[in-house]
Amino acid sequence: MKLVDKFIFANDIKRKWLAIAITLLISWVFTLWIIYIVGTYGYALFMLLPFFMGVSSTVLYRLNNQITKWEAWKISILTIAIFTASLLVFAIEGFICILMVAPLGLLLAWLGSLIGYLIVKETPSKAAQIMLILICLIPTTAFTEQTTNQPLFSAVTSIEIKAPPQKVWKNVIEFPQLDKPTELIFKTGIAYPINAKIEGSGVGAVRHCNFTTGSFVEPITVWNEPQLLKFNVDEQPAPMRELSFWNVDAPHLHDYFVSKQGQFKLTQLPNGNTLLEGTTWYYHNIQPAFYWQIWSTYIIHSIHERVLTHIKKNSEKP
Repeated sequence: MKLVDKFIFANDIKRKWLAIAITLLISWVFTLWIIYIVGTYGYALFMLLPFFMGVSSTVLYRLNNQITKWEAWKISILTIAIFTASLLVFAIEGFICILMVAPLGLLLAWLGSLIGYLIVKETPSKAAQIMLILICLIPTTAFTEQTTNQPLFSAVTSIEIKAPPQKVWKNVIEFPQLDKPTELIFKTGIAYPINAKIEGSGVGAVRHCNFTTGSFVEPITVWNEPQLLKFNVDEQPAPMRELSFWNVDAPHLHDYFVSKQGQFKLTQLPNGNTLLEGTTWYYHNIQPAFYWQIWSTYIIHSIHERVLTHIKKNSEKP
């Protein structure tokens, strides 16, 4: 034990890298187990794990020693940075998904480093118990999330079109090729619509809204020409293509963001124009919902705006 103290624990640099290595090893095991065996993307992965990395790296680095909050924050950031880089290198995740989760992960890593600092400073004798509780909490939460029912959200976007509803309707049920997007969000790999085709007319017709990653298959459930077109979503493509050095096919690209229904509502305004509203009902099997809904709503509104602007452009042509 004296040799270990002399060559590892007495050396600040060796102590730091040992703390990071142990934390990363545990985190990698949990990550692979949660994603590929339990099959969940939720609180355990996106909240408890970065929190654990902040606590563990700090406690293991400075247990029974003095530490500042800044030192605790630095080692937690270094740990989560190496962890993130490994996700990219081993093609577990791509750049865009990591950027999306980064604000939440960094916040929780900082909270973890703060808790780790308090443990080292105030209750070092209880560090082992606290670490054990935290380690046990991660798999317990992952198992619990398997049976969680997901709420259905909706996103509504509207636009005013200088044309009567009957003319707008024809461009709603199907529309020609859209121009290439100029929005930054669609240059990151996020899927975007390119055109729409319809087979048949009335209830039972099938609309195909074609995206860069594939087609949404949308059987019509309400055909109230020219006021309301409503449809279910029977099939949908991947929501994005990951930006990466490799071909990333992460599990969350399949059935973790699910579009259930959609509709176009056309309302004739007193000035003869048409108010066109597009609505998407969706849910995601990714938690925490309050965080991911921010991204989902932003992306869906961007898609809506792209489609509605295209319909407006075609409807206002002479």
